[in-house]
Amino acid sequence: MAVEGLKFGPDGLIPAVIQQHDSRQVLMVGYMDATALERTLASGRVWLWSRSRREYWRKGDTSGNIQVVKSVAADCDGDALLVQVDQTGPACHTGAQSCFDARQLPAGRLTDGIC
Repeated sequence: MAVEGLKFGPDGLIPAVIQQHDSRQVLMVGYMDATALERTLASGRVWLWSRSRREYWRKGDTSGNIQVVKSVAADCDGDALLVQVDQTGPACHTGAQSCFDARQLPAGRLTDGIC
């Protein structure tokens, strides 16, 4: 079973960073439980758990902007997933290519020697 060794949160969810496989652009972040992950791996399309609607959804079923899975990897701690996809159309519900295109937050400059 693919979920063995993964650390799901108290709500049963694990964050999934969705990334365009060739450009490496981060498209969005969603949440999966064990069922959504298994559906994703079995179908080759991204399945997520909607925390607001409290239901499963397959990316693109409503919009047509599907995500075909190229790979799925867990991070070193097993508490986050990186899902590389081939995105058709915009990924964001606003119509933007990425959910991270619009809102930039101010950040201070880094000091040399501090990472």
